[in-house]
Amino acid sequence: MLSRVASSLYWMSRYIERSDGILRMLKINYASSQDTVQKFTWEPVVRIFAGVPDEDVEVLEYDSRAVLKYMVLDRENPNSILNIITQARENARSVQEHIPKDLWQCLNEYYHAVRNPQLNYWLEKDDPITALDILIKQGMLYYGTVEITMERGEARSYMNMGHALERSIQSVDILDTKFGSVDDNPDLLTDTTYWKHLLLSLGGYEIYLKTYRSKGFEASNVLEQVMFNTDFPRSVIYSVKHIEIYFERLKSESNMEEFRELSFLIGRLQSSIRYSSVKTIYEEGLHEYLTNIRSELFKIGNKLNQHYFAFQ
Repeated sequence: MLSRVASSLYWMSRYIERSDGILRMLKINYASSQDTVQKFTWEPVVRIFAGVPDEDVEVLEYDSRAVLKYMVLDRENPNSILNIITQARENARSVQEHIPKDLWQCLNEYYHAVRNPQLNYWLEKDDPITALDILIKQGMLYYGTVEITMERGEARSYMNMGHALERSIQSVDILDTKFGSVDDNPDLLTDTTYWKHLLLSLGGYEIYLKTYRSKGFEASNVLEQVMFNTDFPRSVIYSVKHIEIYFERLKSESNMEEFRELSFLIGRLQSSIRYSSVKTIYEEGLHEYLTNIRSELFKIGNKLNQHYFAFQ
């Protein structure tokens, strides 16, 4: 497979996964902002997904509708849903002969849905949840279409690696930001609503209730689920395991040296997570641990770029 094609498939998948994470986080936080009696801050969400300067964060953090419009439709925000889906569609356009027609049509529908002028009305003046739900369902339609139409070959391996890498980075960033807020406000440590919203934003609320049925909402249990639960599809260990599975399928005699180098990085990361526990993480320092995990994930992404995507 040409490196250009592999890169487009990989990034198409990463962009869709990124949009899904942003939309779910926006939906849960908007609902939370309507329920709270205290002043609600969007600062953690803006920091995780927008990467804007501190002065811009201060302008946005208390204005729910301004944040929603900025994160969904702002053309100047490179991480807005509009720009992300546009990028995903452009990547899909360049590799149409490598993906099913149904998948291209699905992405095209997503692109036109996010450009629907009605979204702007819902976000500014009516019910923003309606707009967010429409886009979330477009993402779910994409995942279903990939599952039932995409051939189980090299192309799908690159797509699934992008999907898993993006998901693991998101989970690490959310944990780091949410637990970092606890350092500034220790009362959050026992705030069950705070941890419930974190789990809802990752789609992990129901599995948490089943796993920790008699324990209530405790920070250590939330950390354990998001880091180590192999049955939770958004856990870091689950995502890294799937990076390994799909990378193994790219093994070829023509690139054994590059394969071994990247395989070593993936294996080292997987071992460092597998042989950790909540106790050892707290002993090391949660922020330091998550920073190291994030760094290793970025190394994997950079090596993929270097050896498989021709520095694109």
